[in-house]
Amino acid sequence: MTTDGDGMAATSGRRSKRAMVLEAVGTPLRLVWLDRPAPGPGDIEVRVEACGVCRTDLHVVDGELPEVRPPVIPGHEVVGRVVALGAGVDAFHIGDRVGIPWLGGTCQVCEFCREGRENLCDAPEFTGYTRPGGFASHVVAHAAYCVPLPTDRDAVALAPLLCAGLIGWRSLRRAGSGRCLGLYGFGAAAHLVAQVAIAEGRTVYAFTRDGDVAAQDFARSLGVSWAGSSLGDAPTPLDAAIIFAPDGDLVVRALRQVKKGGRVVCAGIHMSDIPAFPYRWLWEEREIVSVANLTRDDGKSFFASPQCAGLRATTRVYKLEQANQALDDLRSGHLTGAAVLVP
Repeated sequence: MTTDGDGMAATSGRRSKRAMVLEAVGTPLRLVWLDRPAPGPGDIEVRVEACGVCRTDLHVVDGELPEVRPPVIPGHEVVGRVVALGAGVDAFHIGDRVGIPWLGGTCQVCEFCREGRENLCDAPEFTGYTRPGGFASHVVAHAAYCVPLPTDRDAVALAPLLCAGLIGWRSLRRAGSGRCLGLYGFGAAAHLVAQVAIAEGRTVYAFTRDGDVAAQDFARSLGVSWAGSSLGDAPTPLDAAIIFAPDGDLVVRALRQVKKGGRVVCAGIHMSDIPAFPYRWLWEEREIVSVANLTRDDGKSFFASPQCAGLRATTRVYKLEQANQALDDLRSGHLTGAAVLVP
């Protein structure tokens, strides 16, 4: 089957799209052709320019998140152009560049939504999990949850900012204003938040898998003050630590590194169990907190910030049909920076 430039199936005359689909949990994604539904009221249809590959996509594909219901099209770091508008949409126009993040919709009536904490909504929708995502040539999204993006920046470089950048931004705010910051797991999110923290005048310490010299060298190239094994100690006590790796053991290790009143932020949506530890390691007002999802205000504040404008995303590009390879490379740790699919 051949297509025109907008994904129209030339042999049938129907509106169609290519997508990498999870048909059963734990199996490879399969490239399929699907009909392109017209956007409903309040929706926009987006032609995907680039879509980042996030560790959360791995958790979806591997069934580590609850109630994964195939068929699923993963992907929630979506950069693209608006090609169709649903009724009532006036915030965007045809041709606008937008970003589609993880939070794809909220109920707007539960106590959390009413209190401005929509990231904790009781009935949320998530792009690439409960809604079709960006591992495709086209995707339909709720316009109110999309982010306007600049047209003068590369789509591939922008894609990781839609989750790795945003969750790093929210995690950094959650970590507080301490000057000495540790980052555990130096991948897509950490390599972005490190740049933000350094721009804010913080001292950053990068903790990687034991023996991962490449990741440590990469961290130093971005200006961190120290990089070493997560099994070791920081050169100085930390004010806060952010954990991006899905390893519960790191929570206890990070707790031992923060000073009195310090905070450990768990930034992942999924993590292995945290082992038991003595209360004295938590005492003196140390804290363990988590970050759950994001809000639309996170997107607005992040993309409007001067720190975002100066971010340099390190990426590896894969074709859409190479999505399984990108996921495997992420799963095995054979990535520097972020993987990005280009349809």
